[in-house]
Parts: sequence; structure tokens; C-alpha cells
Amino acid sequence: MRTIRKIHQAEYRPIADLITYSPLPSRQLQQIDPFLFLNHHGYQEYRPNNHGLPFGPHPHRGMETVTFIVEGDIMHKDSQGYKSVISEGGVQWMTAGRGLIHAEVSSDEFKKEGGPLEILQLWVNLPARLKMTDPAYSGLQKDDIPAIAVNDKVTVNLVSGTWDGQTGAFNTLSDVFLSTIALKAGGAVSLPVAENRNILFYLIRGGLTVNGQAVKQRELAEFNHDGNSLDVTATTDSLLLFGHALPFNEPVVARGPFVMNTDQQIMDAYQDYQAGKFGVWSE
Repeated sequence: MRTIRKIHQAEYRPIADLITYSPLPSRQLQQIDPFLFLNHHGYQEYRPNNHGLPFGPHPHRGMETVTFIVEGDIMHKDSQGYKSVISEGGVQWMTAGRGLIHAEVSSDEFKKEGGPLEILQLWVNLPARLKMTDPAYSGLQKDDIPAIAVNDKVTVNLVSGTWDGQTGAFNTLSDVFLSTIALKAGGAVSLPVAENRNILFYLIRGGLTVNGQAVKQRELAEFNHDGNSLDVTATTDSLLLFGHALPFNEPVVARGPFVMNTDQQIMDAYQDYQAGKFGVWSE
């Protein structure tokens, strides 16, 4: 079994009135190649007639965003013409590639009615050969994502990759496995993962043990490369973000919303954005 190198507590980094915890990057852990960035927004309750999420139009290049809607909703709109509202249990996958502008805000209904909100956004790097690929977006609701009952207490929501012969909801440009795993108290599951792959293991809610060591809510476990499985048991009802991928082992230069391989490429990204090469934004 894989041993744990270190457990990292997500750092509290509110954005305006949005409760936000950031497990990655942190002062002790810059990335888990190719997983670059993870923000955990909420849990919080919004009152009726609220302003919703604050993420208005902004650009990206060189990476992908994967957004998990635990509660509430999120409306995506971008300069390529994609638009959707995804609700509780759904996932959005956006490939920024060579560049686009997008906004992530709450639906008109959520802003009017209010309610609970909890959302995670993960940035997944693109390898150098795909940095300038065409932008793309897909948003899927809960019912579009395979929910695999491992036993009567564990369900794997398969976002990408394969599990026990089943294929995830999203076709991906790189070989990345992503899932959320819901465990009832006392539920146990063995998670296979090849020794050469990097693991993303973040506990959204609840409490569990992994290979005998306790992990609490809003903690990220960093693993050594010394085994090919994780044995997980829930001590309370829990929701886990679990992923893994082969590392790219390439230089990472990140400046704001752009993730490239060199400083010059970052400069080019800013120049291209200012020159209007990321598409035209229209309300």
C-alpha cells in the first residue's frame, strides 16, 4: 500500500464574501503534477436576492479547469460560444488550450432564491504538446456521470478514466483519472493506482482513514511512490475527491490565469490576450 508523505490542511483564502479553502498550491506543496490548483468554495448558505459567485469574465491558456458542483449551481459562459448551467452533482470540464475568456457565475434562479453552495475547481495542466490546442467545454449534470456502487456504502462517481471496466463521463486529452467517492460511515473500498502515478486525494467532507492513517475534512494527503493501492474506510459519512495521473515532468511557469512552460510563453499569452486573440466577449 502507498504510504502517506504528508497531510496538508487547506488554507483559508476567502474571495470577497465567498468562503474559500485552498489545499493546492500551498506554502509546503506547489503541485501534484499534473494537478496544479484546487479551490474549495463553501459550504455556505446564500440568502435570496444575492450576487452569486464573483468570477466574471477572465482569460485562461495552457491548462484545463474541472469544476465539481457539490451543492448549488454554476453558470458557465465563454468566448467560444459555450453556455450552460450545471447543478448539484454535475461537473464542468473546460480545456483552455490556446486561449479563451470565460465567466463562472450563479444562475439567475440561484441569485433570486439563494440556497446552499459548495463547489470545487481543479486546474489540470496540459502537456507542452497540447498547450495550444483548440479550446473546448463540456458540462454534464449528475445523471450523465456514471455512479458505480462498489458496495452498499461506497459509490464512485466516475468523471474520467476507467473503473472496473467502465469509462468515465468525459473523454480527456491526457490520461487523467478523476472521481468523487461518496462513503457512508463504516464504508470501505480499495483504490487501485499504479506506483508511477501521482495521486490527488482531498477530503471534501467527513472523516476517514487511508492505509490506517486518519484524514479529516478539508485535508489533502500527499503520497509516496511505494505501492499500488489505497485502503480507505469512512469513520463518518464522507465525500472524497480522488484522482491520479502520470506526471508530465515538464517545466511549469504560471502567471495568473496562464500556465505555460517558459516565461516567454507567458509574455506571449498576455500579448495575445490584449490583442484580442482569445475571442470576443459579449454579454
